[in-house]
Amino acid sequence: MSRDRKAPKRPVSPDAIYHSTVVEKFICRMMVDGKKSISTRILYSAMDSIAEKSGQEALDVFNKAIDNVKPQVEVKSRRVGGATYQVPVEIREERREALAMRWIINAARSRSGKSMSEKLADELLDAFNSTGSAFKKKEDTHRMAEANKAFSHFRF
Repeated sequence: MSRDRKAPKRPVSPDAIYHSTVVEKFICRMMVDGKKSISTRILYSAMDSIAEKSGQEALDVFNKAIDNVKPQVEVKSRRVGGATYQVPVEIREERREALAMRWIINAARSRSGKSMSEKLADELLDAFNSTGSAFKKKEDTHRMAEANKAFSHFRF
């Protein structure tokens, strides 16, 4: 990693069907080995089944699911003296979104059986309803930050 300067933020073009940059980011984050067309097909078929199962607009369900999984705070290790403390820190919006997407994708991949599009649709519906593995991960993160609130004065 270069010490000279920050890498510039590259603009993300919106996706073809929903015209949403968040959906495009999700597709790129889900992509494996540069196979974007497969990732796109998986997400769009998941969105179709979400619309079918929930009876609501798929993009609304998708955005609400990501918002439900976004964490507010996380803990970072901070070494003071000889001890390491878990210090709760507020998270920037970009990182919150990235963590939510990563957690949803990992939770969908760890589900058993079925195709990836069905697993992703189920996980997004669970996140929309504030249940499921990804939402539990957010709750655990918040619980950890709450438990270590006493060390917040070590914030950097």
